[in-house]
Amino acid sequence: MAAAAAEQQQFYLLLGNLLSPDNVVRKQAEVTEIAPPAPDSAPRPARRPFPRRRPLGLGRSAAAAQAGPGGRRPLSPRETYENIPGQSKITFLLQAIRNTTAAEEARQMAAVLLRRLLSSAFDEVYPALPPDVQTAIKSELLMIIQMETQSSMRKKICDIAAELARNLIVPQMLAMMVDLEEDEDWANADELEDDDFDSNAVAGESALDRMACGLGGKLVLPMIKEHIMQMLQNPDWKYRHAGLMALSAIGEGCHQQMEGILNEIVNFVLLFLQDPVIAALLQTMEDQGNQRVQAHAAAALINFTEDCPKSLLIPYLDNLVKHLHSIMVLKLQELIQKGTKLVLEQVVTSIASVADTAEEKFVPYYDLFMPSLKHIVENAVQKELRLLRGKTIECISLIGLAVGKEKFMQDASDVMQLLLKTQTDFSDMEDDDPQISYMISAWARMCKILGKEFQQYLPVVMGPLMKTASIKPEVALLDTQDMENMSDDDGWEFVNLGDQQSFGIKTAGLEEKSTACQMLCIEVMGDGCLNNEHFEELGGILKAKLEEHFKNQELRQVKRQDEDYDEQVEESLQDEDDNDVYILTKVSDILHSIFSSYKEKVLPWFEQLLPLIVNLICLHRPWPDRQWGLCIFDDVIEHCSPASFKYAEYFIRPMLQYTCDSSPEVRQAAAYGLGVMAQYGGDNYRPFCTEALPLLVRVIQSANSKTKENINATENCISAVGKIMKFKPDCVNVEEVLPHWLSWLPLHEDKEEAVQTFNYLCDLIESNHPIVLGPNNTNLPKIFSIIAEGEMHEAIKHEDPCAKRLANVVRQVQTSGGLWTECVAQLSPEQQAAVQALLNSA
Repeated sequence: MAAAAAEQQQFYLLLGNLLSPDNVVRKQAEVTEIAPPAPDSAPRPARRPFPRRRPLGLGRSAAAAQAGPGGRRPLSPRETYENIPGQSKITFLLQAIRNTTAAEEARQMAAVLLRRLLSSAFDEVYPALPPDVQTAIKSELLMIIQMETQSSMRKKICDIAAELARNLIVPQMLAMMVDLEEDEDWANADELEDDDFDSNAVAGESALDRMACGLGGKLVLPMIKEHIMQMLQNPDWKYRHAGLMALSAIGEGCHQQMEGILNEIVNFVLLFLQDPVIAALLQTMEDQGNQRVQAHAAAALINFTEDCPKSLLIPYLDNLVKHLHSIMVLKLQELIQKGTKLVLEQVVTSIASVADTAEEKFVPYYDLFMPSLKHIVENAVQKELRLLRGKTIECISLIGLAVGKEKFMQDASDVMQLLLKTQTDFSDMEDDDPQISYMISAWARMCKILGKEFQQYLPVVMGPLMKTASIKPEVALLDTQDMENMSDDDGWEFVNLGDQQSFGIKTAGLEEKSTACQMLCIEVMGDGCLNNEHFEELGGILKAKLEEHFKNQELRQVKRQDEDYDEQVEESLQDEDDNDVYILTKVSDILHSIFSSYKEKVLPWFEQLLPLIVNLICLHRPWPDRQWGLCIFDDVIEHCSPASFKYAEYFIRPMLQYTCDSSPEVRQAAAYGLGVMAQYGGDNYRPFCTEALPLLVRVIQSANSKTKENINATENCISAVGKIMKFKPDCVNVEEVLPHWLSWLPLHEDKEEAVQTFNYLCDLIESNHPIVLGPNNTNLPKIFSIIAEGEMHEAIKHEDPCAKRLANVVRQVQTSGGLWTECVAQLSPEQQAAVQALLNSA
């Protein structure tokens, strides 16, 4: 006991010396030694950043011992501290923290050092401690937190506990993910039971996902990477499965950090497939003995194809389609014979995803799928097949959109009759019928395919559509018992408000409501598709939605002032806000379609909504309100100019001000508005174009303008500058601005604005503009680089006339011998290949 007390006392002296700014005190501390090591102590492994670690105990360093009596090197306080074994460190630091009679600075230093130890050397120190010591440390920390009276010190101790918990929770979550059992009935089940989502494995995966999103990749990826790699090499399949699922779970939260090691991750994961991705997924989809595996493989294929660039998918398309067709035929037979549908549901969605990405390249395979898909829609009428039928309706409409009107017209009449038959039964459908959402989306696609020919179906479609857009969700305030009684009722979601009360909302129908709003975007029908009655009803719906939006926001603000307000309530309020914003986006979509179809003729009708739209862009409104309010006024300018200037007093100042807003989404909407102001606005807008230019340039030249979150706003600013020079050249000094504009090209994130800028670039080149071409065409290599980068980032659409113009620029230089050689020589091999691809396709 006496020896331990002496060691602790010497440790306090060491803490004091570590704190002391006095060089003399520090120098004296350099000869401090505490308790030589026990003779039988084993050496510890080396720890960076210090080259050597002391043996167990706090004694003489190996370097000093080797130097001998005449050449002894004294220990610094930092070296002395580092030489203390991990368990002893934790013990001494905890005792120092607990000792309220010690100097406050020493206790705080001990707290900082303990947290640092758990952060930087956790794997070296903590797992080696006996279980009873680990339990004692956790209990000790919790007890100190409760007993501590100084708030600053209590915060530091809480930080220690959080650090320890952070290190312990990851292995615990991974351990939960390993809690799996191989179950043949589960593998071949035809329904996804709710019990699947209550398992330890799913709970652990969900927790890992939330932690990665909450803490971010910088913190989480280093903590978990080694754990996952070890699990993936474990001979037990449960660990390998958990490791792969953990990689998937952290993907969203750690995506930025994982990008740098993506090749390493993908190559490692491929080992578990034993084949390239698509081939492996197709092979796995044919695992007839495990329906769940087949369904998951089909779902993975959907994830792979829906964001896959068309150019990457095409080489695999033939093999992909053959496999999907054979599996669809087989599963359709199983549906008829056994009634199983799970895999077929996923395969139908996979076919839709492939067609959506392949577009016109899917035409040769159209006749392979359409008869079977029509058969499913016509015959899958039982209640348990509603989801399959809805997904098949979606698949047919996406294939039709992909292959185009000419190919689809051979089946259009049959498909329309099938849809109309379902539509006539619309009023009999239950609120949670999954077919509703698929039906409404299918009508939108059919409208796009058929164009004016869709008008004959409007009388059937518009009634249910307006009804769906007008639905109000059911809400309820319930006690715990009532909530439990209703929890099995599909479509209800609950948020615990405390005091044995929960807020419930029936979400069934909300998705259909937003889809219905989207379906109302029928600009392809053009002027005249809506009559006065439709307009009157639509105006009432939109006005009610906007008024409801503002009312809901006010109610949320009131709830934030309530005494029961906490993080859980805020999370619920954020979810409500997200739902309202989603509806707001659809209101904007509807108005976009109205303005693009009816132009300035619709402005008198729009005035009933004007005060509400103006309210959206007020300075105190949340950024999504301002973003979508600006988008609506962007449409007013673009499609109703110069008549739009009548309303300029409401939006022109906010639009200029929001060009430099802190929210990139708001900046993007404002910049787009300034661009269409230059392009379509009349002479009244000229002074504002002049005023806008320096604001746009400021955003473009800001330090972080090209980061991922800012790039779309920046590219809209660059496009707006180009539009001002092109359409309002007398408002700016074009010769002064043009060299800067060229240096900002190409655009590659916002594909629509990229086309605008490339077209203007072609205008300037074709007119032999001296600033663009440079003296003796010295700027042509730079122009080639811009074109090549645009092609590499798929910003140049080969079917667009702009692609042919750019290709002609390149061909013209090709004929000039030395200039061509000079331009090509300054391109990288990838850029050269991109230029050649453009020439081949245009």
